[in-house]
Amino acid sequence: MKKSPLLYTAFIIVFTFLLGPFLVILIASFSGDASMAFPPKGFSVQWFQKVLDVRMFRDAFWTSLQLAVASTLTALVLGTPVAYALVRFKFRGQNVVEILFSLPAIVPELVLGFGLLQYFALRMNMPIFPGLYFGHTAILFPYAVRVVSTSLRNFDPAIEEAAISLGASRLKSFLLVVMPNLRAAFLAAFILAFITSFNNVSVSLFLTGPGVATLPIQMLAYMEMYFDPTIAALSSIIIVITFAIVQTAERAFGISQHI
Repeated sequence: MKKSPLLYTAFIIVFTFLLGPFLVILIASFSGDASMAFPPKGFSVQWFQKVLDVRMFRDAFWTSLQLAVASTLTALVLGTPVAYALVRFKFRGQNVVEILFSLPAIVPELVLGFGLLQYFALRMNMPIFPGLYFGHTAILFPYAVRVVSTSLRNFDPAIEEAAISLGASRLKSFLLVVMPNLRAAFLAAFILAFITSFNNVSVSLFLTGPGVATLPIQMLAYMEMYFDPTIAALSSIIIVITFAIVQTAERAFGISQHI
């Protein structure tokens, strides 16, 4: 089939529009100038070294990593039985329950972050890291439910029923029959939720405080004081690592089928 020049041009425009900012960041991170500029003046990798030398970035990275892992695992542990109940059972008000569980992904994150600030910080006087943990778990919960439930709908329930008919309890059949067949779905949900938590700004902006800050919030704070290519270099590292993780998981498990 002959390619349409108009369609090809539209594809190039959309592709450039979507990936253009990432290319600008990648190129600017190798600038030899002391201030961020595009196109860069000269070539240097000093800003990547500076990323490793700045202690606030190292501390914020470990905070974001611990927070993302903890909140993602919690969202999966809580979201899996909810997804199973929504798919395998029919009950009155099921549609309402699904909407309620989806609210953290539907409500604007600025509104959600402000609400969590009022509840966790002002009303409960909760420490900063637990507040971040519960806040991130709340925003990741809908992703876990949606991904796992989608995979469950594609899983033949007759296989599970066969295990139950042979004497296994529903819990045992779920653990030994259903879960092994949902490995790719769990991995897809974990990666999606982890990246969402690690890169979150809106909710983290309300819940961070003195001594505890996630990496995106620390990057914003750095940009308020400095305007050198260090942030571009750090952003490039995050982009490359994220791309590598997603591509590796896609090639190994085909996670796009479950999202």
